[in-house]
Amino acid sequence: MSDSRPLPHVTVDEVELSAELTGDADATATPAVAEYALWLGDDALILSQQLGGWIAHAPELEEDVALGNIAIDLLGHARSLLHYASTAWAGTADGRSEDDLAYFRDEPEFRSAWLFEQPNGDFAQTIARQLAASVYMFELYSALRASKDATLAAVAEKALKEVDYHRDHAVQWTLRLAGGTEESRRRMIRAVRDVWPYVDELFRDEPLIDELDGIAVRPSTLRAGFDAVIEPVFTEAELDVPDVRASSGGGRRGSHFPAMGHLLAEMQVLARQHPGASW
Repeated sequence: MSDSRPLPHVTVDEVELSAELTGDADATATPAVAEYALWLGDDALILSQQLGGWIAHAPELEEDVALGNIAIDLLGHARSLLHYASTAWAGTADGRSEDDLAYFRDEPEFRSAWLFEQPNGDFAQTIARQLAASVYMFELYSALRASKDATLAAVAEKALKEVDYHRDHAVQWTLRLAGGTEESRRRMIRAVRDVWPYVDELFRDEPLIDELDGIAVRPSTLRAGFDAVIEPVFTEAELDVPDVRASSGGGRRGSHFPAMGHLLAEMQVLARQHPGASW
């Protein structure tokens, strides 16, 4: 028998989505602050997209949920940062929304670091990338809370609580894989070796930082805190910090890892095939 009751009216409108953004809704970013917000927003956006690839493919059902939740947290950080960056172009002929910045920029316009662009690989590879990414982000957002820019400070304050969980999740899985079976340990050692060449780029000071004294966090100042967290984790896991050559990187200047093109094509295909669509 058919149900004649009216279907519930479900909307995901602009007002509801805007309520999820962090920071002063009326603040306007300067071009330099917008560029810095793109750095951080693109890191979060690309990592979120990568983790979404694990949905229904994780080794445990609980991990489907955990990685999905981490991806959603990162997407929330990306939305707030890209929205703030977009205010730099408000009222101009080149005006862009956060969606425009996510879906209608070409590869050279992105500012993500290469670590976040590394493919998921196997589960150990994803955990090694998560370990480096979440420890770096925790140090970053801890420092960014003191920014003179109120919006960046507010984004950092909210993100830090979530990244703290991401970091603990990655640490626990690193210990579990390194101390598990012979095969899981072999894969964890290989994953750390494959991921570590892309860690160094996170701590390189670019000229933009000199323009944002008191607003941005100088990347090189975060390295000591990062190492202080990683070292005891590796000691407990009986892992060595790989002696590897740092990659050239270049993501902050629009030069990206070869896999980035495929990732963007997958992320942007729907919006680009149906520009301006609504539902």
